[in-house]
Amino acid sequence: MKTAIVHDWSTGYAGSERCVESFTNLFPDADTFMLFDFLTEEERKIIFKDKPPRTSFIQKLPFAKNHHRKLLPFCPFAIEQFDLSEYDLVISSSHAVAKGVLTNQNQLHICYCHTPIRYAWDLTHQYLRESNLSSGLSGTFAKWILHYIRMWDTATANRPDHFIANSNYIAKRIKKIYNRESTVINPPVDIDRFECCAEKENYYLTASRFVPYKRIDIIAEAFSMMPDKKLIIVGDGPDEEKIRRKAGNNIEFTGFLNGEKYKNYMKKAKGFIFAAEEDFGIVVIEALASGTPVIALNKGGVSETIQDGVNGILFNEQKPELIKQAVEKFEMVQNKFNPLTLANYAKQYDRKVFEQKIKTFIDEKINEKFKS
Repeated sequence: MKTAIVHDWSTGYAGSERCVESFTNLFPDADTFMLFDFLTEEERKIIFKDKPPRTSFIQKLPFAKNHHRKLLPFCPFAIEQFDLSEYDLVISSSHAVAKGVLTNQNQLHICYCHTPIRYAWDLTHQYLRESNLSSGLSGTFAKWILHYIRMWDTATANRPDHFIANSNYIAKRIKKIYNRESTVINPPVDIDRFECCAEKENYYLTASRFVPYKRIDIIAEAFSMMPDKKLIIVGDGPDEEKIRRKAGNNIEFTGFLNGEKYKNYMKKAKGFIFAAEEDFGIVVIEALASGTPVIALNKGGVSETIQDGVNGILFNEQKPELIKQAVEKFEMVQNKFNPLTLANYAKQYDRKVFEQKIKTFIDEKINEKFKS
């Protein structure tokens, strides 16, 4: 079958790009489409192999690379300009607008939904506050744009024939916002990249892009209340200055890391700290694959993978004092967490498992539509 893979956009190799990588593994002859692509050549090669994606007019705008979030109002229009009429199967990888591509009744459109667009729904008021857009003329304009995005998002909810959600948490959001049922297939984790290590060192670790909803700031604040405990923070991003202001002398910043350095920090950490209400939380599974227990917020997709007292410790609200209490609780029971048990648990999220589940699902839907 002639296949098209549609992704919103890429500015780096993150969770949604890992899914697209698996889609191109499964459909090596597929053509790929995205609004804009600011990947490195190495990242592009990993995700798209030898067939670089076709991009929209947004790619050519002179300020797109550094200010792409400001182009959100143009994205619904841009995604509808891709002519996919020659394809039998369309797979969209959507955390924003990719699900809104135009298809007809003779095509099969399957959407892998990472989340309904966060800025327009659950993070609207946080986004407006942090962008200083809660009031004034510019604030009114921003609110109107987000209102327009919500209207378009719900109006296009029936364009996919089938939804796949990356967690039960996202499946519930798809049902609430789009009133659509979905099948849950957790995203791929490259388990083989990580090594299980039983010999831990005396530090905690967190790793993330420094953006507001990741809440690295409250992790730093919590460890500033525990000066006898060392925290290493891996990552970078726009919130870095804010996070550093809350960090005590017991907190070390490494900047962005990947490869061996990141892997070594992960496998030697006594515990991994996670405070975001995340759609799934791939980094949490990477910690478990390294034999490292997780101290995490009991919300979002992470609440489906971390069991309190089994492979980690959970806290119920995004408050520094609750993180502090969770760390103290962890230290009383840390010897009960067996690194090999944690690593074996993580294997169910391996990329090979993801690709097999995706292949089975798509084959089933192809048979229903084209071969019945």
